[in-house]
Amino acid sequence: MGRLKGATERLGIFGGTFDPPHVGHQILAMEAYDQLQLDRVLWVLAPNPPHKLGKKISSLELRIEMVRAAIDGDEIFEFSRVDIDRPGPHYVLDTMRILREQRPGAELVFLMGGDSLHDLPAWHKPDEFIDACDYLGVMHRPGEVIRLEELESRFPGLSEKVEFIEAPLLEISSNQIRSLATGGKPFRYYLPFEVYKIVEAENLYQKET
Repeated sequence: MGRLKGATERLGIFGGTFDPPHVGHQILAMEAYDQLQLDRVLWVLAPNPPHKLGKKISSLELRIEMVRAAIDGDEIFEFSRVDIDRPGPHYVLDTMRILREQRPGAELVFLMGGDSLHDLPAWHKPDEFIDACDYLGVMHRPGEVIRLEELESRFPGLSEKVEFIEAPLLEISSNQIRSLATGGKPFRYYLPFEVYKIVEAENLYQKET
């Protein structure tokens, strides 16, 4: 692993709906920063993910506020408006192409989970997406089996772009936190404190009556 020749900086691209951003997001982003020797991790908020159309999502304004609260004051993290400031649909292929224009000379490492890697064939124009990335930083959780050789037959050369991140086993998800909040269960320590305060102040994820 090393910088591409002539690269000015190495950026991790960490995308998501972040509804809400939780401590698991922070830990995985930190591990990617350390293990992949990144200069910064860009948190790319997806306004209306194509795969979540029709599902209830908190307002964009509140999600922006929560992500900013989660990364505030940490110089290794940066909030990106790359998907916010453009019309949808928001496919990651377009995200990477725009970032390439915005960050000339930067080495772009798209961060993803092992499950997302396996789902690559179903992505929007996956071959072009892979070409748009310098590397794919793949979170590898304990006990997870990633069949890279099977994907290599579909995407020749993919293996050369994959860099694994040995991620801790974190059974935390935004969906789980929303369910806890809806059910009146405690969820305080799943969230950065500033994010928790926003969720409480706005009564997010409460059961509708």
